[in-house]
Amino acid sequence: MTDGTPILALDGIGKRYGAVEALSGVSFAVREGETLAICGDNGAGKSTLIRIISGAQPPSFGTIRLAGQEVTFASPADALSQGVATIYQDLALAPTMTIAQNVFLGSEITRQVLPGLRMLDKRRMRTEAAEHLSRLRLAVPDMNRHVSDLSGGQRQAVAIARALRWKARIVIMDEPTAALGVRETRLVLSLIKEIAAQGITVILISHNMADVVEVAQRALVLKSGRLVRDTSLEGWTADDLSHLIMSHEAA
Repeated sequence: MTDGTPILALDGIGKRYGAVEALSGVSFAVREGETLAICGDNGAGKSTLIRIISGAQPPSFGTIRLAGQEVTFASPADALSQGVATIYQDLALAPTMTIAQNVFLGSEITRQVLPGLRMLDKRRMRTEAAEHLSRLRLAVPDMNRHVSDLSGGQRQAVAIARALRWKARIVIMDEPTAALGVRETRLVLSLIKEIAAQGITVILISHNMADVVEVAQRALVLKSGRLVRDTSLEGWTADDLSHLIMSHEAA
């Protein structure tokens, strides 16, 4: 945002499940093009917070503002239509479909061939899918290849390209390097840096603190549903951040 308005701001967000309070009064803001990590032990409230931001669940109380405007998300599809894309660990890709088909999954392009008859415009989908992948500075494979033939890092690229197709302003990434080898992890981290450099905000959930300190500028630390620290990561190491999460004190 050119006027300094945060692209996303949460104010007093809470979530109750009956008598259980999973989140309590969480407030923070994130800027356009910033990579923000959400950290905490299991049960800290990370998943609940992400479900609220992604539109999977409504908050019990509190407000969400997107580019300064208060919003409510009725569903993940509603959040996506407003520019908030979520890439879960399973990537939600269709392995037996092509790269182009996966990039346009749920938003296929059609062309009219006869009055009242439309068909998939596969050529245009291949062309535009290649353009979205090229934005990631990735060697673009054949758009007709099946996703099942791709490496883990390449599959992440396809999922990100799909978010770009939806003109996402915020991309939430849930454990993007889990179960990846060193080479594939490097590819995914470079993808995160590339989309952030293009002004897209990344919200990262990861248990790998080395990955977090490499790509994130800030970290939120949650404990028992409460935000206990909001800190810059400039100059931090993975050990510093691990210590903070365990003790909630600066290393």
